[in-house]
Amino acid sequence: MRIAVTRLAGKEKKDAARCAQFGHSCYSIHPLRSEMCPNEIAAFIQAVDRGDFACLFFTSALPAKIIAPLLKTIPRIIAIGPQTAKELEHYGISCETLTSFYSRDFVPYLGEWIQGKHIGIPRADVPNPALMDAISAAGGIPHEFRCYSLMPTGEVLSIEGADAILFTSAMSFTKAVWTKHPELLLIAIGDITAAAMRRAGINPAVVGDGSLEGSLRALNEYIARQEDV
Repeated sequence: MRIAVTRLAGKEKKDAARCAQFGHSCYSIHPLRSEMCPNEIAAFIQAVDRGDFACLFFTSALPAKIIAPLLKTIPRIIAIGPQTAKELEHYGISCETLTSFYSRDFVPYLGEWIQGKHIGIPRADVPNPALMDAISAAGGIPHEFRCYSLMPTGEVLSIEGADAILFTSAMSFTKAVWTKHPELLLIAIGDITAAAMRRAGINPAVVGDGSLEGSLRALNEYIARQEDV
C-alpha cells in the first residue's frame, strides 16, 4: 500500500525505510507545523540547571531534540518510545524508555518513587490534564513547560494516489484539511487518535499501538484478515 503519513515537515526521518520493512511505501503530509517558544525553553533549562526536578519526562521526539543539546544538569530522564530515546542518546544523554507509547503509563512506571518528586515536562502547547492529574494523584508535583506550539498549516492534504492515510496524533486528525473517499483506508496510530476520529464520526479500520511500526504491523494483520474472508 501507499500510505500518506501525517508528520511535521522535516520530521519524516526513516519513515520510508520503516514502511518498506512491512511491504509498503509512504510519503508525508503536513496538517501541522511547529513554532518554538524560546522564552519557555530558556525557563525550562534554567529550572533544570537549578536542580528543580528529580525527573524529566519527554513525551515525544521533538522536545527531546530541542532540549537535549542544552542540558547541562542531568536528573532522571524518562522517554516515550525508542525514537524519543534516540534523540536524547544522540547527545550522550542516558534515559529510561517506557515500554509503551502512551503518557498514561508514566506514573505506573515510576510507582511509589514519584511521591514528593518534582517532574519537569517539556512539551507542545497541547493540554494533557490526564497526565498532570495522574502525577498529582500519585503524590508527584508536575511542572509543564510548553516549549513549542503546534499550528494548523491549513493545507489541503495531498492524498490523491494514496491507498491509506495514517494519522499520527489526535491533533493531526482534528486539524487536518482533507477529503475522505470510500477507497481510502483510515489508520490511527493509537487508541487516543482513534477516539478522536470516532468522536468525529469516522471509524478507523486499523488502530496501532502508538508507534509507526505497531501501526504497520496492525495494517498487515488487517490485510491478512481481509484476504481470509
